[in-house]
Amino acid sequence: MSVLLNILGEKCPKCGKGKVFAEKGNIFLLRLPKMNASCSHCHHKFEKEPGYFFGSMFVSYAVAVGEMVLFFLIANQFIESYLTIVVLIGILAIVMSTFNFRFSRMLWIYLLDGKDKKI
Repeated sequence: MSVLLNILGEKCPKCGKGKVFAEKGNIFLLRLPKMNASCSHCHHKFEKEPGYFFGSMFVSYAVAVGEMVLFFLIANQFIESYLTIVVLIGILAIVMSTFNFRFSRMLWIYLLDGKDKKI
């Protein structure tokens, strides 16, 4: 459970204390999230090499599809028009984009570089 809380709290995968992201970003202000280069507490380097987070794009895709399917299943119970549902799903994708960006990178970091990993 603490790993899940650390992922959602965007904490360092090694010490669990430092923050991974310096800025959360805001899609409405056209700002992307900004990552710290290393942990402020244990100085663990987050990006090991160029292209390290390439795989997190696939994680982000899976998370976004899961959100869209779940939203469709819920919205389909209350809204009859499929066009309205598709428009709402598009809005959901835009609103959740910065969260998905951060969440997928956190999942990727913990998958490849968690506390028990020796890299």
